[in-house]
Amino acid sequence: MAMKRNPALKSVYRRQLAARLRELREQAELKMAEVAARIEINQGSLSRIESGDRGTSPVLVKAMLDCYGVTDPAVREDLLDLVRADQAQRQQWWRKYSAVINTTQYGGYLTLESSATTLRNYETELIPGLLQTEAYARQVITAMRVDLAPKQVDALVKVRMNRKRLLEGANPVKLWAVIDEAAFRRLAETPEVLREQLDHLLTMMERTHITVQILPFSVGHHPGLDGSFVLMGFPEPNPEVVWVENGPNSVYFEGAVDVERYTEIFDHLRARALGPPESRRRLNGMSKEL
Repeated sequence: MAMKRNPALKSVYRRQLAARLRELREQAELKMAEVAARIEINQGSLSRIESGDRGTSPVLVKAMLDCYGVTDPAVREDLLDLVRADQAQRQQWWRKYSAVINTTQYGGYLTLESSATTLRNYETELIPGLLQTEAYARQVITAMRVDLAPKQVDALVKVRMNRKRLLEGANPVKLWAVIDEAAFRRLAETPEVLREQLDHLLTMMERTHITVQILPFSVGHHPGLDGSFVLMGFPEPNPEVVWVENGPNSVYFEGAVDVERYTEIFDHLRARALGPPESRRRLNGMSKEL
């Protein structure tokens, strides 16, 4: 089982770069030790670059390409573009909130999410973060994180609101959310927050790249009883990853067997959930009840 705890995550660009550089070295029939000696780099550093555990620079990549005899300008520029993209992604917008994010072990998830092209999210108790209103987010974070000071709560709310930019722009992430009915019933004591949240969900569901389904209590026991998770898809050739929320020890799985298992669970859940039109009608009904 490929499980990673508190990971130092690689961008999709670094994954692609690592695979391409390793492939080019093997095509050149060069041992890692030979390359390290020729371009005067530590062999361990070269190994970490090829595994994607370490970033690199345009200057070093040019030296590697020269060593491998790669002269095609298009190929060289493609690889240098991957280096630049990885460097840009390391300049994370959430870095200014690093103190509170480190406290909540949230940075790993943000790194993955910011690279994803598709998100399949099952939530048992909450509205997915990307679909939350500010009032709802503040209420949830305050209730869950009693150890945080008000300023830290404010910071996490800002992070959550900034994340929603992934759903905007010319190429937004495709989000498919299955939400347990319990997530809506927990807000019954604060009808004004629930009403705003329901209206926001209905608005977001009008977008073609967002699908929302409600899993009603009437389905009884189901395969998702273990808890919430997010399946993240990335541009080829990067494999899917599943993130499993588990308090302070959230983990992600990248092994094919694990991803396939959670994919099957998600397929069962969306098959049992109300369809998007019926989910919309249910949300409208809840809103009218308020």
